[in-house]
Amino acid sequence: MRIQKWLIAAVLYSAFSGNLLATDGIPRGPHGAADEAYQDKIFETLGTSLDIPAGIDPAVWNGTVVEGNEVTPERVALGRKLYFDKRLSADGTVSCSTCHDVTRGFTDQIPTSEGIGMQFGTRNAPTNLNAALLHSMFWDGRSPSLEHQAMQPIINPIEMGMKNDAELIAARIKDDPEYQRMFQAAYGRDVNYPDIGLALGAFERTLNFFDSPFRRYMAGDENAISDDAKEGWKLFNREGRCMSCHPFSPSNPTGSDSKFHNIGISAKKQDFEKLAAQALKLLAEDSSDERLDELALSTDLGELGRFMVTKEKADIGAFRTPTLTNIGITGPYMHDGSLATLWDVVDHYNKGGEANLYLDGGIEPLNLTNRQVDQIVAFLFSLTDVRFAADNERFFAEQKALAQKARLNRDTEKAKRNVLIFEGYHQKKESKGENQ
Repeated sequence: MRIQKWLIAAVLYSAFSGNLLATDGIPRGPHGAADEAYQDKIFETLGTSLDIPAGIDPAVWNGTVVEGNEVTPERVALGRKLYFDKRLSADGTVSCSTCHDVTRGFTDQIPTSEGIGMQFGTRNAPTNLNAALLHSMFWDGRSPSLEHQAMQPIINPIEMGMKNDAELIAARIKDDPEYQRMFQAAYGRDVNYPDIGLALGAFERTLNFFDSPFRRYMAGDENAISDDAKEGWKLFNREGRCMSCHPFSPSNPTGSDSKFHNIGISAKKQDFEKLAAQALKLLAEDSSDERLDELALSTDLGELGRFMVTKEKADIGAFRTPTLTNIGITGPYMHDGSLATLWDVVDHYNKGGEANLYLDGGIEPLNLTNRQVDQIVAFLFSLTDVRFAADNERFFAEQKALAQKARLNRDTEKAKRNVLIFEGYHQKKESKGENQ
């Protein structure tokens, strides 16, 4: 059933992504991602740096670095090699770059990700561009650092599928003379699993892509963005109320508050109370990182979001606010990839989300006009780094075409605030219960 749902969503998304099949001349692996060697060549052209990103407070940046894993050329080189190495997966078909493809905005641009054995998880792969400044990793924040996060997919049964055995994992590459040399140069130790996580974290700290037209506009270049994007920035801070969860500042250029919110995505199809009871029972038996990771990606319990980590009712259905930088090239959107375009995303907020008992209090209908929605989307597309300008323009055109078709059949009444979002909610729940 999960594969069938994914296929439906993938077909819809492929209507404008054009990236699911190898029709663009890019050599692709068994899971649709660009071949690792090809990705590595493309990565070389992006001009990443080991330096602190321009405009970022050094104190803020250094506070994100795990002690003992300061970024060095040797560690970054090792992490880069590991990032593109399929040998770290059980069947030798999946690498980090399978779901975080250099040619796809460092995501896989499908609703939920595919791992070994053509298994699909329940979560959308967030981009790891600019992830170093996030306070926690994964949609539910279950990982405290890039280094910790990088190790989890390797042992997840539906991602890379390796057994949680440090010796077995290291054994996949320990006989490689180049790795032997690189581990010694980077950490002064033989090949080992913990240092795999450290090196991947060091590499991902170099994936900083903040040089967007919007940032140039804020630095004084009046011609960097369109008039629509300028109006969209005003709406973003006023009528759209987007800045409540997506603030921008010199110390926080990602556009994320790094907090967790229930915005009414999961509520469309889940019984939160029932799921929460199941989760508490299972986590009482085993609350290890490995078990939590498995439940989050391979069961409907993942729809509980942050609750799976904190077990607090206030966190039911809450997911981490994603970064908005490079958002134009990292769709589809939301934790489950259920929204194909940025027009869909703004429309979701414009209607006030999906009513549920745990919906954030700040989520309410916005009464934005179609013109205002277009302007906010224009602003969002101005947040993509100029190195991805061609992809950004292509996705803008393709998303716009898809959004225009959807708009013809879109119900706009919910956005008008004629009915409060919770009016009729209990009646709907009771009616649903009677029909079950």
